[in-house]
Parts: sequence; C-alpha cells; structure tokens
Amino acid sequence: MDIKLTNGRKIIIKDKKYYEANLNHFERNGFFPVDQVKKEIKKTTLKDITDKVVQLKPKKKKARKKKWKT
Repeated sequence: MDIKLTNGRKIIIKDKKYYEANLNHFERNGFFPVDQVKKEIKKTTLKDITDKVVQLKPKKKKARKKKWKT
C-alpha cells in the first residue's frame, strides 16, 4: 500500500510501512499525507494584485561631458 506525502511543493510516494516506521523523519522534513493537507482556494481580487505590485523608480540620466571642437 502506497501513501502520497507532500510538503507543499513536492509530492512523493512511499510505502505506508516505511512512512509509519520513519514518521519523525518525515515530520521533521515537513512531509504530511496529502489527504491531511487541506487546500485553501482563495479568489483574488484586483486590489490584492495591485497591492503586491512594486512601482519601479525611473532611471536617473547620466551627465555626459561635452566634447570641445577644435
């Protein structure tokens, strides 16, 4: 019997016996069974997106030396 484990980024499949024998190891590394992790679905609004946008500053123009004509 296999069990799916996830840490939020990865999903791995291990034997259930191996998972139960090494439970502390998996918990320390942040892996939990997929069925225990509840996915939160949040609808985003335009305001949430615009709050996270960082406005970039315009680049400063460099002062150039004028060349003298001879």
